[in-house]
Order: sequence, then C-alpha cells, then structure tokens
Amino acid sequence: MTDQHDESIQHEGPAGGWGSLKGIGDVFARELSTPAVLETLMRQNKAGGYMCSSCAWGKPTHPHAFEFCENGAKATLWDLTRDRCTPEFFAEHTVTELLGWSDYDLEMQGRLTAPLRYDPATDRYVACSWEEAFTGIARELNALDPKSVVFYASGKASLETSYLYGLFARMYGNNNLPDSSNMCHETTSVGLKKVIGSPVGTCVMEDFEHCDAIFYFGQNPGTNSPRFLHPLQAAVKRGCRIIVFNPVREQGLVRFINPQNPLQMLTGDATELAHMYLQVKPGGDIAALTGLCKRVLEADDAARAAGQVDVLDRDFIKQHTHGFEAFVETARYTGWDEIERVSGLARADLEAAADVYVEAKNVIGVYGMGLTQHVHGSQSIGMLVNLMLMRGNIGRPGAGMSPVRGHSNVQGQRTVGISEKPELVPLDKLAAMFDFEPPREKGLTTVDACEGIRNGTVKGFVSLGGNFVRAIPDRDVMEPAWREQALTVYIATRLNRSHLVHGRASYLLPCLVRAEEDMQASGPQSVSIEDSFSHIYGSIGKRKPADEGLLSELAIVAGIAKATLPAHPKWRWDEWTADYGIVRDLIAETYPHDFHDFNARMFQPGGFYRGNPAHERIWKTDSGKAEFTNPTVMSALGIGDAPGRYHLITMRSNDQFNTTIYGHSDRLRGLEGSREILLINPAEMERAGLKEGDVVSLVGDAGDDVVREVKGLTVTPFNLPDGCLGGYYPEMNALVPLWYHDEASKTPASKGVPVRIRR
Repeated sequence: MTDQHDESIQHEGPAGGWGSLKGIGDVFARELSTPAVLETLMRQNKAGGYMCSSCAWGKPTHPHAFEFCENGAKATLWDLTRDRCTPEFFAEHTVTELLGWSDYDLEMQGRLTAPLRYDPATDRYVACSWEEAFTGIARELNALDPKSVVFYASGKASLETSYLYGLFARMYGNNNLPDSSNMCHETTSVGLKKVIGSPVGTCVMEDFEHCDAIFYFGQNPGTNSPRFLHPLQAAVKRGCRIIVFNPVREQGLVRFINPQNPLQMLTGDATELAHMYLQVKPGGDIAALTGLCKRVLEADDAARAAGQVDVLDRDFIKQHTHGFEAFVETARYTGWDEIERVSGLARADLEAAADVYVEAKNVIGVYGMGLTQHVHGSQSIGMLVNLMLMRGNIGRPGAGMSPVRGHSNVQGQRTVGISEKPELVPLDKLAAMFDFEPPREKGLTTVDACEGIRNGTVKGFVSLGGNFVRAIPDRDVMEPAWREQALTVYIATRLNRSHLVHGRASYLLPCLVRAEEDMQASGPQSVSIEDSFSHIYGSIGKRKPADEGLLSELAIVAGIAKATLPAHPKWRWDEWTADYGIVRDLIAETYPHDFHDFNARMFQPGGFYRGNPAHERIWKTDSGKAEFTNPTVMSALGIGDAPGRYHLITMRSNDQFNTTIYGHSDRLRGLEGSREILLINPAEMERAGLKEGDVVSLVGDAGDDVVREVKGLTVTPFNLPDGCLGGYYPEMNALVPLWYHDEASKTPASKGVPVRIRR
C-alpha cells in the first residue's frame, strides 16, 4: 500500500541488488585492497571472526554465507586500504593548506602510520616517537586542572579499550566522558530509561521472527544498517506489515532485492516492504502517534460496546503500568484538526495505520534519529512507548522497542563506563578494585564540552576516534574557540578535519583497525563489542597492520595513562596491555551480572545476552512500573512555523558512514555528484520562485542574532513534505545552534533546524 511518485523527484529503484555490489566494487578498486581482504569479509560478523566496524546491528547465530552489507564492506575496505598517509605527506603540506581540502580528500590519503605532534613554527604535523608523544601528553595533562579536560569516545573502540579509557579519566580526576551517543541516541538513553527503566532497546533479533507489525519511525536501513533489510524482508514475506513514518521516502523501506538471492538478482523482482509509507512533517511524530493512540482508544470503545474482546490489554496496563488514565484523557481531548495540521498526515491514513496496530498480535517499534534529534525528542519516544504499552507490546516475544544504533560499539561503551553520569557507573566497586576515590561530580556532555570550549573552561580534549569538530553543531562558532585549548589529542586511523583544528599542543596518534592482527606480549589479542540488542561478541583481527609501528587503541590509552598517572601497584597498565583477557576479567568483576564468565562466553555464536530488565517486564522506574506519559507539545520542533521559514533535516548519503565520505553517490535517492545541494519539493520551489539548478544559501532562523550560513547549495527537486528541506550532514551542521537540542538529553536537534533560503 505504497503510493507511486514522480520519478523526476523520487528515485524508485530498490535497495540492495546490483547497485550494492557495484558500490562495494567501486570502493574495492579505489582502495587498492589486497585479495586477503576477501578472507576478512568472509569472516565478518561470524562467531570466531571479525566484527564489523560500521553499524551496531546484530550478528545472527546462523549467519548467511556473506554476513556483510554494502556499507559494512565499504568500512572494511576503507580500513584495509593500501594507501598510506605518512610523515612525508605532512612535510609537504601545512595544516593551514589542508584545512582547504574536502573531508573526502583528507581521508583518501589513507592510513596514518606514525605518531605526530603539531609544530607551530612550521604549521605542520611532524613525526615523533611513541615515548615522546606519551610523555608530552602527560606533561600537558598534569599541568591542567583535571576538571578542564574532556575524554571523548566515538563509539567504535572495543569494550576492553573503553573500560580502561573510562578508568583512566576517573583516575585522572573527572567524569568528562561524553561519547557519540550524545549526538544521536542520548535521547534514547534518557527518554526510554524514564518510561521503562532501561536506557536501551528491549528487543532481541529473534523478536523480528515473530512480529505481526513493525511501526518504523525516522530511520533509513538502506543506508545506515543494510543488514536489517534481511529480517525486514523475511518478516514481510510471512505476512508482517511495516508502517513507516519518515519525511523522506527512503527506498530501503520501500523495496529490496536481496543480493544473496540469485532468483531476485536475475529477475529484478523486488520485495515490497512498506505496507504504508507516511511522510510525516519534521517534528510531527508526537502528533502522529497521538492520532494512532486516539484511534486505538476508539477501537477499544467500539469493541466493548459490541461485546467483543477488548483492544487494550487491560491486565497488562493494570499490573505493569502507571499514569494510564491521565494519558487517555489527553489523547481523547486532542482534536483531529490539530493532529492533522502538526503531523501533515490525513486522519484517514492515521486511522488505517492504527487499525494495523490493533489487528496485530505482536508489534515492534523501531526508530532512529528522526525521533531522537528534536528539541522534544524524548517526548516522541515517550509517545511511541505509550502506543506499545496500550496492548502490552513490550516484554514478550515478537514485541518491544528497537532503536537502531549507529557506531559498532556505541552502546557497549556506555555499558562499561563511558558516561558523564556518575550514577550510571559502579564507582564504589571501582574504588575498591583499584584503591582510589573516583570523582562523584557529574561530567560534561557533548554540548556541555562545547560550551566549555567556547567559554574557556575546557582546556584539553582527548578524542578516542571520531571526527568531533566536524560532527558537532555551530561549527563556524566552535572552530575558532577550539584552537584556544592548551591540548588536543586525537587517536585515529585516517586524517580528518578535526585533526587540523588543534590546540596549542596537539598529538595525532595512529592506531590499528579492528580487522588487523593485534600482537601483544602474551600473543595475538581479541576484543569485544556490544550490538543494539545487548549481545556481546568477540572479534579477532588477522590482517597485517598497515605499519609495523602502529599501536592498538588499548595500548595507546594505557601508554598515556601510565605516563600521566603516578605508579600504583593496582594500576597495571603494562599487564593489561599484554593480555586483554585480564581486562575482560576486570569488566566481569565490575559488572558481574552482565559479564560473568566473559572470556569463556565471548565467542558464543550469536553473542551472549547481557540481559535487560524491561525485556522481562521488570521496570526500573521511580514507580516500579512502565510509565504512560502526557506530551506537553504536539510538535517535537523547538521553533515552529513562520512565513518564509523552513525546517531542515540533515541526512547521510548512501556513500557515507557518519562523517566518513566513501564517495559521491547517493544511489538510493537517485542523487549523484556534489554534496552541496538543497533538497526541496517542486511546489515549494514554485512558491519561492526557484528553479532546478539555482544556487542559493541557507541561513539560520533561530532568532538568537547569530549569523549562521551555508553557501553554494544547488536547488534540487525532491519528494519532501511542504516546509521541509533536506541537506547533507555534516556540511549543514553550521546551521544548527549549539543550544538547539533535546530538552532532556541535550542531543542536537538536527532533524528540524529553522532556516531561510537566501538567493
């Protein structure tokens, strides 16, 4: 039940198929990958193999022959490139010159091979020894107030590295441990925890084998998590109905050709995925969900009046929930006119979608940053939970909440202590194990850290992976302030723009990738990660390192810690570096419920499940029950409509993972070439007097008198709701105010940015 659209503004080709194979082949050829990389791909996401460094989707107990997707393969090929970015490259180019290069061109230089320090006299990064780097960083850190230093993690480092990184920061003296989830799914960590007591999703992979309907909000599997397309396809084939809410009609949720199905590949006969595809306005999800809930209540009224079985699961509501009556009053009171106006959807469509929910025995709620990256994103999550609770669709097979996470270990890093919230970390246990007094003050989130950099209270920044300066809001405001820091330290595999926006002292430290062999004193090492379903997997790299002088992320963290902190008999950095199994024992001791027998279980097929109380209908909330909540607003936008104002949604292309740009093909949207484009529907183009190919600027319209502008955007017709514009992340980050974030979690509100078009 998906509508057809004008191909001139909406690409209708399928996800997967020959296009995905071509995308992989293009990167394989460009990266000059060795034939040995094929062995890595064959081991990817399989028990005893290598765990993908791209997204956090689960790894099945019974994997496909090829258990990798287009973007997972691109990530592996990107990591195992033959290109090298050596000290000689930096001798030829000043930092100022490199700042003029594109993100793509910077990363295309290949793998970093040697530790580097910034030399202000020549404006270049110059080679240094590891000892020089560690002692130099330690000297700078020990000259700073520990509260003025931030320890950021990108979400990619292993559980072992992350545990030691958090331990190092606390031994140094702070809880300033923001990570990439602060910019995407912190709204989940806060919003879900408030209403069901769990900061992560409640589903496991097997639930997708038993659901009858999937309500899917603001996430694009075709680009961000393509392996998810396989269980979605299987669900549809057995009769499950997928109802999609997204301003952008993403082909990954419309139709799919399975590259591992020879018949589909030969015939081109795609599987139609979405039963209904509703292009909700940016920020309109609260209203849409209110409409769904309103219709469910009406269906229950009708069933009871007719003497039929209740639609609502009243036994579940009575035993397991709190606040139902107040929620019902709000849902009944809210009028359809307001729901239609704010959501941009017709009442009839919302009623039809709600009827699918009513008819389904088991329902899963899936969502991504289309819900989380709004000023009232936490309320959007609360409304989706309300819908699930009405029929007991949390905490039983085939049902639950399933947020789709980004980086491969972003959830796991939180699990083992990368958190600015001291109440989420067993500090008393750490104090007893390591004989120190951990700081108890709340640390800095990403937004807090940026504010501290702007006002001068943050003076040092250590980055475990990532491209932080490029990923954050208010880029044009942040970059000048960033350079005033005393120290910046970047642990990385490739050169990116953040490395060029540096403090007065700066170090660029290259590390192994997960697919490479990590040889330490006790022999080859394995690492572990956690997926979106709270399952833990071991990973073994076997490829020859890009350079014999590279260190692992764990060895670099331990090296800095050892050089910075005083000697202590319980702080065994050399021993922990020599054998990561000892670190896993420490994790198991710190978190015995989740990680008991860690070393013995880590290569279990399908991973081992660390558990989730909400999955068992144990609610760790203030009331001890799952909470129905009442939205205070119908729109998740922080700044509403006004004449001449549009709301911008930032998007990733098909040739991209987070800030990493693999190429310039956005195949699934029918877009090729430049990323400097502005997507807008034809009706809005006509009203604004614009023509395809016009070059315009976007200017911020947040009302705070700060000039924010992105120039040189080519007007491109595209299928979007009225009042909505689309543009690529991270290029559009300069338009997002730092203060424009989810009220509860401080996640940047990048899916509803107020802007105007300037010709």
